[in-house]
Amino acid sequence: MPKLTIGQLARQAHVNLETIRYYERRGLIPEPPRNESGYRQYDIEDLQRTRFIKRAQALGFTLKEIAELLSLRVASGTSCKQVQERVQAKIEDVENKIADLEQMRAALLRLSRQCTGRGPASKCPILDELNQR
Repeated sequence: MPKLTIGQLARQAHVNLETIRYYERRGLIPEPPRNESGYRQYDIEDLQRTRFIKRAQALGFTLKEIAELLSLRVASGTSCKQVQERVQAKIEDVENKIADLEQMRAALLRLSRQCTGRGPASKCPILDELNQR
């Protein structure tokens, strides 16, 4: 199996080189063996793990949550149900964030409707409203 340099791993995983080093420091990617010249030597599993991390981040998982998912993946005796529970918790988190964003949007729309866009900023009803709360 061919070994990858850190640069090759970063390119193939579509991440920055420093991201690989950061993941290593956080324990998400095991520190790889080094060749005689001292260069890190990654394998395909490291590439797959890095891609897994990026996909999980894109779905909103924190690095701590990703570490938990990775540990579930390799721990004996874990079940698919445990993974599903973590996904359900993330869904609830996302739904709460959506609800919060919808409330923010509604409040901003109310503020926006109060202003005609004319007159000096010192008399702007939006600023007055924000000043009162």
